[in-house]
Amino acid sequence: MATLSNSFSKGSDSAAVIIPTKPKALTFSYKQLSAEVFSFQKKLAKLGVTPEAAVSIALPNTYEFIVAFLAASWQRAIAAPLNSAYKQEEFEFYIDDLSSAVALVPKGSFAKDGPAVRAARKYKAAIAECYWNGQEVVLDVKNEGKLKGKGNRDIETAQPDDVALVLHTSGTTGRPKAVPLTHRNLTRTMKNIQATYELSPADRTLLVMPLFHVHGLLAGFLSPLFSGGSVIVPLKFSAKEFWEDFITHKANWYTAVPTIHQILLKNSPPSTKPNIRFIRSCSSPLSPTTFHLLEDTYGAPVLEAYAMTEASHQMTSNPLPKNGKRQPGSVGVGQGVEVKILDGEGNEVSQGSEAEICIRGENVTKGYLNNPSANSSSFTKGGFFRTGDQGKMDKDGYVIITGRIKELINKGGEKISPIELDNVLVRHPAVSEAVSFAIPDDLYGQEVAVAIVLKPGQSLDAAELKKWVLDKLAKFKVPKEVYFTDNMPKTATGKIQRRIVAEEMVKQSRQTSKL
Repeated sequence: MATLSNSFSKGSDSAAVIIPTKPKALTFSYKQLSAEVFSFQKKLAKLGVTPEAAVSIALPNTYEFIVAFLAASWQRAIAAPLNSAYKQEEFEFYIDDLSSAVALVPKGSFAKDGPAVRAARKYKAAIAECYWNGQEVVLDVKNEGKLKGKGNRDIETAQPDDVALVLHTSGTTGRPKAVPLTHRNLTRTMKNIQATYELSPADRTLLVMPLFHVHGLLAGFLSPLFSGGSVIVPLKFSAKEFWEDFITHKANWYTAVPTIHQILLKNSPPSTKPNIRFIRSCSSPLSPTTFHLLEDTYGAPVLEAYAMTEASHQMTSNPLPKNGKRQPGSVGVGQGVEVKILDGEGNEVSQGSEAEICIRGENVTKGYLNNPSANSSSFTKGGFFRTGDQGKMDKDGYVIITGRIKELINKGGEKISPIELDNVLVRHPAVSEAVSFAIPDDLYGQEVAVAIVLKPGQSLDAAELKKWVLDKLAKFKVPKEVYFTDNMPKTATGKIQRRIVAEEMVKQSRQTSKL
Protein backbone atom coordinates (compact mmCIF):
# COMPACT_ATOMS: atom_id res chain seq x y z
CA MET A 1 0.00 0.00 0.00
CA ALA A 2 1.07 3.57 -0.65
CA THR A 3 1.57 4.74 2.93
CA LEU A 4 4.43 6.24 4.89
CA SER A 5 4.17 3.42 7.44
CA ASN A 6 5.44 0.86 4.90
CA SER A 7 7.67 3.11 2.81
CA PHE A 8 10.99 1.88 4.20
CA SER A 9 12.59 -1.33 5.41
CA LYS A 10 11.71 -1.45 9.10
CA GLY A 11 13.90 -4.42 9.90
CA SER A 12 17.15 -3.16 8.42
CA ASP A 13 20.20 -2.61 10.63
CA SER A 14 21.65 -0.07 8.20
CA ALA A 15 21.81 3.57 9.22
CA ALA A 16 18.66 5.60 8.57
CA VAL A 17 19.28 8.81 10.52
CA ILE A 18 22.55 10.33 11.72
CA ILE A 19 22.48 13.27 14.14
CA PRO A 20 25.97 14.90 13.96
CA THR A 21 26.30 15.76 17.64
CA LYS A 22 29.69 16.35 19.26
CA PRO A 23 31.82 14.61 20.35
CA LYS A 24 30.01 11.56 19.00
CA ALA A 25 27.21 11.41 16.47
CA LEU A 26 23.95 9.60 17.17
CA THR A 27 23.13 6.93 14.59
CA PHE A 28 19.74 5.25 14.35
CA SER A 29 19.13 2.20 12.18
CA TYR A 30 15.91 1.60 10.28
CA LYS A 31 15.00 -1.02 12.89
CA GLN A 32 15.54 1.47 15.73
CA LEU A 33 13.69 4.25 13.93
CA SER A 34 10.62 2.13 13.18
CA ALA A 35 10.51 0.86 16.79
CA GLU A 36 10.75 4.43 18.09
CA VAL A 37 8.04 5.66 15.72
CA PHE A 38 5.70 2.86 16.76
CA SER A 39 6.39 3.61 20.43
CA PHE A 40 5.59 7.29 19.86
CA GLN A 41 2.45 6.36 17.91
CA LYS A 42 1.23 4.51 21.02
CA LYS A 43 1.94 7.61 23.11
CA LEU A 44 -0.13 9.74 20.72
CA ALA A 45 -2.97 7.22 20.88
CA LYS A 46 -2.83 7.25 24.67
CA LEU A 47 -3.06 11.05 24.62
CA GLY A 48 -6.18 10.82 22.46
CA VAL A 49 -4.93 11.47 18.92
CA THR A 50 -7.33 9.91 16.42
CA PRO A 51 -7.60 9.74 12.61
CA GLU A 52 -7.85 13.17 10.95
CA ALA A 53 -6.74 14.97 14.11
CA ALA A 54 -4.14 17.66 13.35
CA VAL A 55 -0.81 17.41 15.15
CA SER A 56 1.05 20.73 15.01
CA ILE A 57 4.79 20.07 15.17
CA ALA A 58 6.67 23.18 16.29
CA LEU A 59 10.07 21.49 16.51
CA PRO A 60 13.37 22.26 14.75
CA ASN A 61 15.26 19.71 12.63
CA THR A 62 15.77 16.99 15.25
CA TYR A 63 15.32 13.28 15.76
CA GLU A 64 12.19 14.03 17.78
CA PHE A 65 10.68 15.94 14.83
CA ILE A 66 11.32 12.93 12.57
CA VAL A 67 9.76 10.48 15.01
CA ALA A 68 6.77 12.71 15.78
CA PHE A 69 6.04 13.37 12.11
CA LEU A 70 6.13 9.71 11.11
CA ALA A 71 4.17 8.59 14.19
CA ALA A 72 1.39 11.10 13.55
CA SER A 73 1.04 9.88 9.97
CA TRP A 74 1.09 6.23 11.06
CA GLN A 75 -1.74 7.02 13.51
CA ARG A 76 -3.83 8.32 10.57
CA ALA A 77 -3.54 11.79 12.04
CA ILE A 78 -2.54 14.86 10.05
CA ALA A 79 1.01 16.04 10.61
CA ALA A 80 1.23 19.84 10.46
CA PRO A 81 4.89 20.94 10.68
CA LEU A 82 5.43 24.56 11.67
CA ASN A 83 8.43 26.87 11.66
CA SER A 84 9.61 26.86 15.28
CA ALA A 85 10.70 30.49 14.84
CA TYR A 86 7.16 31.75 14.23
CA LYS A 87 5.70 34.43 16.48
CA GLN A 88 2.55 33.85 18.53
CA GLU A 89 0.24 35.46 15.99
CA GLU A 90 1.52 33.14 13.25
CA PHE A 91 1.20 30.03 15.44
CA GLU A 92 -2.34 31.10 16.30
CA PHE A 93 -3.37 31.24 12.66
CA TYR A 94 -2.05 27.78 11.79
CA ILE A 95 -3.26 26.05 14.96
CA ASP A 96 -6.71 27.61 14.63
CA ASP A 97 -6.97 26.96 10.88
CA LEU A 98 -6.60 23.20 11.36
CA SER A 99 -8.27 23.05 14.80
CA SER A 100 -5.14 21.25 15.99
CA ALA A 101 -5.64 18.57 18.63
CA VAL A 102 -2.13 18.93 20.02
CA ALA A 103 0.95 21.09 19.62
CA LEU A 104 4.36 19.47 20.05
CA VAL A 105 7.02 21.88 21.34
CA PRO A 106 10.67 21.62 22.43
CA LYS A 107 11.67 20.80 26.01
CA GLY A 108 11.42 23.83 28.27
CA SER A 109 8.85 25.65 26.12
CA PHE A 110 6.01 25.27 28.62
CA ALA A 111 7.90 26.79 31.54
CA LYS A 112 9.03 29.66 29.32
CA ASP A 113 5.45 30.14 28.07
CA GLY A 114 6.77 30.33 24.50
CA PRO A 115 4.75 31.65 21.55
CA ALA A 116 3.64 28.19 20.37
CA VAL A 117 2.50 27.34 23.91
CA ARG A 118 0.48 30.55 24.21
CA ALA A 119 -1.11 29.99 20.81
CA ALA A 120 -2.01 26.37 21.60
CA ARG A 121 -3.48 27.35 24.93
CA LYS A 122 -5.65 30.02 23.29
CA TYR A 123 -7.23 27.44 20.98
CA LYS A 124 -7.36 24.68 23.59
CA ALA A 125 -4.95 22.36 21.80
CA ALA A 126 -3.14 19.90 24.03
CA ILE A 127 0.47 20.90 24.69
CA ALA A 128 3.28 18.36 24.91
CA GLU A 129 7.03 18.79 25.08
CA CYS A 130 8.88 16.41 22.84
CA TYR A 131 12.55 15.46 23.26
CA TRP A 132 15.13 12.66 23.07
CA ASN A 133 16.34 11.66 26.55
CA GLY A 134 19.07 9.31 25.39
CA GLN A 135 16.82 6.25 25.40
CA GLU A 136 13.52 7.27 23.84
CA VAL A 137 11.64 10.20 22.37
CA VAL A 138 9.60 11.53 25.28
CA LEU A 139 6.07 12.88 24.93
CA ASP A 140 5.68 14.97 28.08
CA VAL A 141 2.08 16.19 28.17
CA LYS A 142 1.83 19.56 29.93
CA ASN A 143 -1.78 20.42 29.15
CA GLU A 144 -4.42 18.03 27.80
CA GLY A 145 -6.54 20.85 26.38
CA LYS A 146 -9.39 19.61 24.19
CA LEU A 147 -8.09 16.01 24.52
CA LYS A 148 -8.83 15.86 28.26
CA GLY A 149 -10.86 12.73 28.96
CA LYS A 150 -10.42 11.46 25.39
CA GLY A 151 -7.27 9.37 25.83
CA ASN A 152 -6.43 5.68 25.36
CA ARG A 153 -7.44 5.44 21.71
CA ASP A 154 -6.77 2.54 19.33
CA ILE A 155 -3.53 2.12 17.41
CA GLU A 156 -4.41 2.83 13.79
CA THR A 157 -3.11 1.60 10.42
CA ALA A 158 -2.68 4.30 7.79
CA GLN A 159 -4.51 4.06 4.45
CA PRO A 160 -3.28 5.41 1.07
CA ASP A 161 -5.94 8.11 0.81
CA ASP A 162 -5.57 9.37 4.37
CA VAL A 163 -4.25 12.92 4.59
CA ALA A 164 -0.77 12.51 6.05
CA LEU A 165 0.43 16.09 5.88
CA VAL A 166 -0.97 19.60 5.68
CA LEU A 167 1.26 22.50 4.76
CA HIS A 168 0.18 26.06 4.20
CA THR A 169 1.27 27.92 1.12
CA SER A 170 1.00 31.68 0.80
CA GLY A 171 -1.36 32.90 -1.87
CA THR A 172 -2.18 36.14 -3.62
CA THR A 173 -5.28 36.48 -1.43
CA GLY A 174 -3.05 37.08 1.60
CA ARG A 175 -4.56 34.19 3.57
CA PRO A 176 -2.29 31.11 3.45
CA LYS A 177 -3.98 28.16 1.78
CA ALA A 178 -4.02 24.75 3.47
CA VAL A 179 -2.66 22.01 1.18
CA PRO A 180 -3.65 18.46 2.18
CA LEU A 181 -1.30 15.75 0.95
CA THR A 182 -2.23 12.09 1.23
CA HIS A 183 0.02 9.12 1.83
CA ARG A 184 -0.49 8.30 -1.85
CA ASN A 185 0.62 11.82 -2.89
CA LEU A 186 3.75 11.63 -0.76
CA THR A 187 4.81 8.13 -1.68
CA ARG A 188 4.40 8.92 -5.38
CA THR A 189 6.75 11.89 -5.03
CA MET A 190 9.20 9.71 -3.12
CA LYS A 191 9.15 7.18 -5.98
CA ASN A 192 9.57 9.96 -8.54
CA ILE A 193 12.56 11.47 -6.73
CA GLN A 194 14.17 8.08 -6.25
CA ALA A 195 13.80 7.37 -9.98
CA THR A 196 15.07 10.80 -11.08
CA TYR A 197 18.33 10.57 -9.12
CA GLU A 198 18.61 6.75 -8.97
CA LEU A 199 18.81 6.87 -5.18
CA SER A 200 19.85 3.63 -3.51
CA PRO A 201 21.01 2.29 -0.10
CA ALA A 202 24.52 3.41 -1.11
CA ASP A 203 23.48 7.08 -1.02
CA ARG A 204 23.69 9.42 1.94
CA THR A 205 22.57 13.05 2.05
CA LEU A 206 23.18 15.97 4.38
CA LEU A 207 19.89 17.71 5.16
CA VAL A 208 20.20 21.50 5.03
CA MET A 209 16.56 22.43 4.38
CA PRO A 210 14.05 22.78 7.24
CA LEU A 211 11.74 19.84 7.77
CA PHE A 212 8.70 22.13 8.03
CA HIS A 213 9.28 22.90 4.33
CA VAL A 214 8.16 20.45 1.62
CA HIS A 215 11.63 20.61 0.01
CA GLY A 216 13.43 19.38 3.11
CA LEU A 217 10.74 16.92 4.15
CA LEU A 218 10.22 15.18 0.80
CA ALA A 219 13.46 15.55 -1.15
CA GLY A 220 15.89 15.88 1.73
CA PHE A 221 14.44 13.31 4.11
CA LEU A 222 11.59 10.99 3.05
CA SER A 223 12.90 10.12 -0.42
CA PRO A 224 16.33 9.03 0.87
CA LEU A 225 14.62 6.80 3.46
CA PHE A 226 12.30 5.38 0.80
CA SER A 227 15.45 4.49 -1.15
CA GLY A 228 17.11 2.73 1.78
CA GLY A 229 19.80 5.38 2.14
CA SER A 230 20.82 7.56 5.07
CA VAL A 231 20.12 11.14 6.13
CA ILE A 232 22.45 13.31 8.19
CA VAL A 233 20.32 15.77 10.18
CA PRO A 234 22.08 18.73 11.83
CA LEU A 235 19.99 21.09 13.97
CA LYS A 236 20.32 23.81 11.33
CA PHE A 237 22.37 24.74 8.29
CA SER A 238 25.87 25.97 9.09
CA ALA A 239 28.25 26.93 6.28
CA LYS A 240 31.22 26.46 8.65
CA GLU A 241 30.23 22.91 9.61
CA PHE A 242 28.64 21.78 6.35
CA TRP A 243 31.66 20.24 4.66
CA GLU A 244 33.05 18.76 7.89
CA ASP A 245 29.77 16.93 8.46
CA PHE A 246 29.45 16.05 4.78
CA ILE A 247 32.91 14.43 4.64
CA THR A 248 32.98 12.94 8.16
CA HIS A 249 29.68 11.15 7.74
CA LYS A 250 30.29 10.22 4.08
CA ALA A 251 27.47 12.04 2.36
CA ASN A 252 27.48 11.97 -1.44
CA TRP A 253 24.70 14.42 -2.40
CA TYR A 254 22.61 17.26 -1.08
CA THR A 255 19.62 19.36 -2.10
CA ALA A 256 19.19 23.05 -1.32
CA VAL A 257 17.84 26.40 -2.46
CA PRO A 258 20.18 28.61 -4.52
CA THR A 259 20.77 30.86 -1.49
CA ILE A 260 22.47 28.02 0.38
CA HIS A 261 24.56 27.12 -2.67
CA GLN A 262 25.71 30.74 -2.85
CA ILE A 263 26.56 30.85 0.85
CA LEU A 264 28.68 27.71 0.49
CA LEU A 265 30.46 29.19 -2.53
CA LYS A 266 31.34 32.31 -0.53
CA ASN A 267 33.20 30.11 1.95
CA SER A 268 36.43 28.30 1.16
CA PRO A 269 35.93 24.85 -0.36
CA PRO A 270 36.96 21.89 1.82
CA SER A 271 40.66 20.97 1.82
CA THR A 272 39.68 17.34 1.25
CA LYS A 273 37.72 17.00 -1.96
CA PRO A 274 34.32 15.50 -1.11
CA ASN A 275 32.86 12.61 -3.06
CA ILE A 276 29.72 14.21 -4.54
CA ARG A 277 27.51 12.21 -6.89
CA PHE A 278 25.29 15.21 -7.65
CA ILE A 279 24.05 18.53 -6.25
CA ARG A 280 20.34 19.29 -6.47
CA SER A 281 18.90 22.81 -6.57
CA CYS A 282 15.22 23.62 -6.13
CA SER A 283 12.54 25.99 -4.74
CA SER A 284 13.92 29.13 -6.38
CA PRO A 285 15.51 29.92 -9.77
CA LEU A 286 19.20 29.00 -10.08
CA SER A 287 21.19 31.43 -12.19
CA PRO A 288 23.42 29.92 -14.91
CA THR A 289 26.37 31.74 -13.26
CA THR A 290 25.82 29.92 -9.96
CA PHE A 291 25.20 26.65 -11.83
CA HIS A 292 28.60 26.77 -13.54
CA LEU A 293 30.41 27.98 -10.43
CA LEU A 294 29.03 25.08 -8.41
CA GLU A 295 30.09 22.53 -11.01
CA ASP A 296 33.56 24.09 -11.38
CA THR A 297 34.13 24.38 -7.62
CA TYR A 298 32.92 20.97 -6.50
CA GLY A 299 33.39 18.87 -9.63
CA ALA A 300 29.86 17.48 -9.48
CA PRO A 301 26.83 17.73 -11.78
CA VAL A 302 24.22 20.27 -10.70
CA LEU A 303 20.61 19.23 -11.29
CA GLU A 304 18.01 21.99 -11.07
CA ALA A 305 14.45 20.96 -10.27
CA TYR A 306 11.05 22.63 -10.09
CA ALA A 307 8.59 21.99 -7.28
CA MET A 308 5.51 23.18 -5.42
CA THR A 309 3.83 22.27 -2.15
CA GLU A 310 0.66 21.38 -4.08
CA ALA A 311 2.62 18.73 -6.01
CA SER A 312 4.16 17.19 -2.86
CA HIS A 313 7.33 18.96 -4.00
CA GLN A 314 9.00 17.76 -7.23
CA MET A 315 7.45 18.26 -10.66
CA THR A 316 10.41 18.51 -13.07
CA SER A 317 14.17 18.07 -12.90
CA ASN A 318 17.24 18.01 -15.04
CA PRO A 319 18.44 14.40 -15.34
CA LEU A 320 21.64 12.73 -14.21
CA PRO A 321 24.43 13.21 -16.82
CA LYS A 322 24.19 9.65 -18.12
CA ASN A 323 20.46 10.03 -18.73
CA GLY A 324 20.38 13.31 -20.62
CA LYS A 325 21.63 16.86 -20.86
CA ARG A 326 21.76 19.35 -18.01
CA GLN A 327 20.42 22.64 -19.24
CA PRO A 328 21.30 25.78 -17.23
CA GLY A 329 18.33 28.11 -17.06
CA SER A 330 15.87 25.23 -17.41
CA VAL A 331 14.18 23.28 -14.62
CA GLY A 332 14.35 20.12 -16.71
CA VAL A 333 11.69 17.66 -17.80
CA GLY A 334 8.63 16.20 -16.11
CA GLN A 335 9.43 13.51 -13.54
CA GLY A 336 6.53 11.10 -13.10
CA VAL A 337 4.05 13.87 -13.92
CA GLU A 338 2.43 15.31 -17.04
CA VAL A 339 3.58 18.84 -17.81
CA LYS A 340 1.77 21.05 -20.31
CA ILE A 341 1.87 24.72 -21.23
CA LEU A 342 -1.78 25.82 -21.24
CA ASP A 343 -3.53 29.08 -22.05
CA GLY A 344 -6.22 30.71 -19.93
CA GLU A 345 -8.87 28.44 -21.42
CA GLY A 346 -6.92 25.29 -20.56
CA ASN A 347 -5.79 24.64 -24.14
CA GLU A 348 -2.25 23.54 -24.91
CA VAL A 349 -0.23 26.15 -26.81
CA SER A 350 2.18 25.41 -29.62
CA GLN A 351 5.68 24.20 -28.77
CA GLY A 352 7.91 27.08 -27.75
CA SER A 353 5.04 29.46 -26.97
CA GLU A 354 4.70 30.99 -23.52
CA ALA A 355 1.70 30.39 -21.27
CA GLU A 356 1.01 28.90 -17.84
CA ILE A 357 2.93 25.82 -16.69
CA CYS A 358 0.38 23.19 -15.64
CA ILE A 359 0.85 19.70 -14.21
CA ARG A 360 -1.12 16.54 -13.52
CA GLY A 361 -0.09 13.46 -11.56
CA GLU A 362 -0.66 11.18 -8.60
CA ASN A 363 1.56 13.40 -6.45
CA VAL A 364 -0.70 16.46 -6.88
CA THR A 365 -3.19 17.46 -4.18
CA LYS A 366 -6.86 17.10 -5.01
CA GLY A 367 -7.51 20.61 -3.74
CA TYR A 368 -7.11 23.09 -0.91
CA LEU A 369 -8.96 22.67 2.38
CA ASN A 370 -12.14 24.72 2.77
CA ASN A 371 -11.31 26.92 -0.21
CA PRO A 372 -13.66 26.24 -3.14
CA SER A 373 -12.81 29.48 -4.94
CA ALA A 374 -9.10 28.66 -4.96
CA ASN A 375 -9.85 25.12 -6.13
CA SER A 376 -12.00 26.28 -9.03
CA SER A 377 -9.34 28.73 -10.22
CA SER A 378 -6.37 26.42 -9.65
CA PHE A 379 -7.43 23.41 -11.72
CA THR A 380 -8.38 23.11 -15.38
CA LYS A 381 -11.38 21.09 -16.57
CA GLY A 382 -8.90 18.41 -17.58
CA GLY A 383 -7.58 18.11 -14.05
CA PHE A 384 -4.30 19.98 -14.56
CA PHE A 385 -3.05 22.11 -11.69
CA ARG A 386 -2.23 25.70 -12.62
CA THR A 387 1.16 26.55 -11.12
CA GLY A 388 0.81 30.30 -11.53
CA ASP A 389 4.16 30.36 -13.32
CA GLN A 390 4.59 31.41 -16.92
CA GLY A 391 6.90 29.37 -19.08
CA LYS A 392 7.57 27.45 -22.24
CA MET A 393 8.82 24.03 -23.29
CA ASP A 394 11.55 23.33 -25.82
CA LYS A 395 11.50 20.55 -28.41
CA ASP A 396 13.11 18.11 -25.96
CA GLY A 397 10.51 18.73 -23.26
CA TYR A 398 12.70 20.94 -21.07
CA VAL A 399 10.71 23.56 -19.18
CA ILE A 400 11.91 27.16 -19.00
CA ILE A 401 10.20 29.43 -16.47
CA THR A 402 9.91 32.92 -17.93
CA GLY A 403 8.09 34.80 -15.21
CA ARG A 404 5.80 34.62 -12.23
CA ILE A 405 2.13 35.11 -12.81
CA LYS A 406 1.43 35.25 -9.13
CA GLU A 407 2.74 38.13 -7.09
CA LEU A 408 4.41 36.12 -4.38
CA ILE A 409 7.82 37.23 -3.13
CA ASN A 410 10.23 34.30 -3.44
CA LYS A 411 13.00 34.91 -0.92
CA GLY A 412 15.45 32.04 -1.20
CA GLY A 413 12.64 29.52 -1.62
CA GLU A 414 10.44 31.01 1.12
CA LYS A 415 7.22 32.23 -0.47
CA ILE A 416 5.92 35.42 1.11
CA SER A 417 2.48 36.81 0.37
CA PRO A 418 2.71 40.58 -0.19
CA ILE A 419 -0.93 40.99 0.78
CA GLU A 420 -0.33 39.24 4.11
CA LEU A 421 2.53 41.66 4.76
CA ASP A 422 0.44 44.66 3.61
CA ASN A 423 -2.26 43.67 6.07
CA VAL A 424 0.21 43.63 8.95
CA LEU A 425 1.90 46.90 7.98
CA VAL A 426 -1.30 48.93 7.80
CA ARG A 427 -2.00 47.96 11.39
CA HIS A 428 0.86 50.23 12.48
CA PRO A 429 -0.73 53.37 13.98
CA ALA A 430 1.38 55.68 11.80
CA VAL A 431 0.79 53.88 8.47
CA SER A 432 -1.95 54.91 6.06
CA GLU A 433 -1.07 52.74 3.04
CA ALA A 434 1.40 49.92 2.48
CA VAL A 435 2.31 47.98 -0.65
CA SER A 436 4.84 45.15 -0.47
CA PHE A 437 6.77 43.81 -3.44
CA ALA A 438 9.89 41.95 -4.48
CA ILE A 439 13.20 43.54 -5.37
CA PRO A 440 16.18 41.68 -6.88
CA ASP A 441 18.77 40.35 -4.44
CA ASP A 442 22.11 38.67 -5.21
CA LEU A 443 21.88 36.25 -2.28
CA TYR A 444 18.19 35.37 -2.00
CA GLY A 445 17.08 35.96 -5.58
CA GLN A 446 14.38 38.27 -4.28
CA GLU A 447 14.08 40.41 -1.15
CA VAL A 448 11.15 42.08 0.51
CA ALA A 449 10.52 45.80 -0.04
CA VAL A 450 7.60 47.99 0.95
CA ALA A 451 6.25 51.40 0.00
CA ILE A 452 4.69 53.35 2.88
CA VAL A 453 2.39 56.37 3.03
CA LEU A 454 2.22 57.81 6.55
CA LYS A 455 -0.87 59.28 8.16
CA PRO A 456 -0.92 63.10 8.36
CA GLY A 457 1.21 64.43 11.20
CA GLN A 458 2.84 61.04 11.87
CA SER A 459 6.56 60.25 11.73
CA LEU A 460 8.28 56.89 11.39
CA ASP A 461 11.65 55.68 10.17
CA ALA A 462 12.61 52.40 8.49
CA ALA A 463 14.37 50.94 11.57
CA GLU A 464 11.31 51.52 13.76
CA LEU A 465 9.01 49.91 11.23
CA LYS A 466 11.26 46.88 10.77
CA LYS A 467 11.43 46.35 14.53
CA TRP A 468 7.65 46.58 14.75
CA VAL A 469 7.19 44.01 11.96
CA LEU A 470 9.71 41.67 13.63
CA ASP A 471 7.43 41.53 16.68
CA LYS A 472 4.56 40.37 14.47
CA LEU A 473 6.12 38.09 11.84
CA ALA A 474 9.02 35.72 11.28
CA LYS A 475 12.35 37.40 10.55
CA PHE A 476 12.47 36.36 6.89
CA LYS A 477 9.31 38.41 6.19
CA VAL A 478 10.75 41.68 7.52
CA PRO A 479 11.29 44.18 4.65
CA LYS A 480 14.88 44.81 3.64
CA GLU A 481 14.00 48.14 2.00
CA VAL A 482 11.39 50.65 3.14
CA TYR A 483 10.40 53.45 0.77
CA PHE A 484 8.41 56.38 2.13
CA THR A 485 6.21 58.29 -0.29
CA ASP A 486 3.54 60.98 -0.06
CA ASN A 487 1.38 59.38 -2.74
CA MET A 488 1.08 55.72 -3.68
CA PRO A 489 1.38 55.27 -7.47
CA LYS A 490 -1.95 54.17 -8.94
CA THR A 491 -3.41 53.43 -12.35
CA ALA A 492 -5.78 55.83 -14.09
CA THR A 493 -8.71 53.96 -12.54
CA GLY A 494 -7.24 54.29 -9.04
CA LYS A 495 -5.97 50.71 -8.74
CA ILE A 496 -2.67 49.91 -7.07
CA GLN A 497 -0.43 47.60 -9.11
CA ARG A 498 2.59 46.21 -7.31
CA ARG A 499 4.70 46.27 -10.43
CA ILE A 500 4.07 49.98 -10.95
CA VAL A 501 4.70 50.76 -7.27
CA ALA A 502 7.94 48.76 -7.31
CA GLU A 503 9.22 50.46 -10.45
CA GLU A 504 8.34 53.93 -9.15
CA MET A 505 9.88 53.41 -5.71
CA VAL A 506 13.14 52.04 -7.13
CA LYS A 507 13.27 54.89 -9.65
CA GLN A 508 12.73 57.51 -6.93
CA SER A 509 15.41 55.88 -4.81
CA ARG A 510 17.93 56.03 -7.64
CA GLN A 511 17.12 59.66 -8.33
CA THR A 512 17.53 60.55 -4.65
CA SER A 513 20.89 58.75 -4.47
CA LYS A 514 22.19 60.89 -7.35
CA LEU A 515 21.37 64.17 -5.57
